[in-house]
Amino acid sequence: MKSLVKYLDCGRYESVLGHDHGNYVVTRFTDICNIIIPFFEKYPLQGIKVEDFNDFRKVAEIMNVNGHLTQSGLKEIRLIKAGTNRGRLS
Repeated sequence: MKSLVKYLDCGRYESVLGHDHGNYVVTRFTDICNIIIPFFEKYPLQGIKVEDFNDFRKVAEIMNVNGHLTQSGLKEIRLIKAGTNRGRLS
């Protein structure tokens, strides 16, 4: 995970206190749109996680046009979020 920060030249590694693992965190929206999403488009995820990535990309597209600032856009994001990870129907 630590090498992703250097390789992608964005984000940061946050260790989990008391554990030997951590999280790779990217908070800059421009990095998400210009680096993270194109990376996973070039090197696609496998299995069910590809569906979560597609939802993540949809939310980024909504936010990129300021849709998250409208009631309808916010509602759409909430619906997408409700269906990700454990909320996804097989």
